Amino acid sequence: MNPVYIIAENIVSPLASTALYNFISLKEGRSGIAQHNIPQFSPEPFFASLFPEENFSNNNTYTKFEQLLIASVSDALSLANIDPSDKRTGLIISTTKGNISLLETNKQDEALVKRMSLSASAKLMAEHFKIADKPLIVSHACISGLVALITGMRMIQSGGYDNVIVTGADIITRFILSGFQSFHAISNRACKPFDAHRTGINLGEAAATIILSSQKPKGENAILLSGGAVSNDANHISGPSRTGEELYQAIQQSMAEAGVITDDIGFISAHGTATMYNDEMEAKAINLAGLQEVPLNSLKGYYGHTLGAAGLVEVVACVLSLKENVVLPTPGFDIPGTSKPVNVNRELRQGQYTACLKTASGFGGCNAAVVLKKN
Repeated sequence: MNPVYIIAENIVSPLASTALYNFISLKEGRSGIAQHNIPQFSPEPFFASLFPEENFSNNNTYTKFEQLLIASVSDALSLANIDPSDKRTGLIISTTKGNISLLETNKQDEALVKRMSLSASAKLMAEHFKIADKPLIVSHACISGLVALITGMRMIQSGGYDNVIVTGADIITRFILSGFQSFHAISNRACKPFDAHRTGINLGEAAATIILSSQKPKGENAILLSGGAVSNDANHISGPSRTGEELYQAIQQSMAEAGVITDDIGFISAHGTATMYNDEMEAKAINLAGLQEVPLNSLKGYYGHTLGAAGLVEVVACVLSLKENVVLPTPGFDIPGTSKPVNVNRELRQGQYTACLKTASGFGGCNAAVVLKKN
């Protein structure tokens, strides 16, 4: 199959608006998570990573969600020598809720239904960037970003595309926050992935973009998206597998496709939501894969859970970690808190890393994994 390279990347978050400056912030240990008191979102204060309102312009053309996508894709395109209007360039948009916030601020009628549809946003993005091909939308719970990347990889491997722009974003709204609160999944403090005293997630806002290509970029440290797989627990609408076997299947399949073994994996970027069940399930899956000694991190303590952007944000961090031969720490982790041991990274670690594994899981029992390799 055709090799698939990552030729450009971006993160727009409360920390910074480029991948490079986000990564600098992560290495410095900066977090975007803070306590917020926003009555229109929640009657109680909550911890999250949110953009200041002044980051967005008030216009009738693009919503906050779409403004984030435009900012992220624009920066990534500035780093890649591709023509977005070429017929062999594709666009994929990853999100869980898109413009759901419009329900909270507008009269509910037929026009609103059309405007808040994901297809309306996709059409606007395609027009803005002069994309010739019909854009695709991936909305698959919290694995959306990884599924979008795997889809883009398959599009190039098929020989039908030379380049695919994969972008994703989500903003936090009352609807989203109250939904997680109803599950008692929101922590009342900064989250603590894989820790014995973890109490739940923090939500976050972000956008990220990864440009995939069949052409190897110039220079050293080219990064390949070399394998990916999706599985499902068929366990419960909101509770993950109790054994981790299904995520393990996705890990196993993605590693097989990438042609790597356990000794090749230098580090793992886990989903690591800091909920009791997710972290427990991930730890079991990682043990089933024989990867329990491999350094592992969760970036949720920096960004919160950014939903449809999470997989992309965290893969961008993996790309830069591989290029710089570092493993980022896991903010909030102190005391091991899973029944199966995992090697949670506590500090910035230097080494020589040639491949890494990224995992994700979400509501409905969905799981995904991808493998990145240096080339």
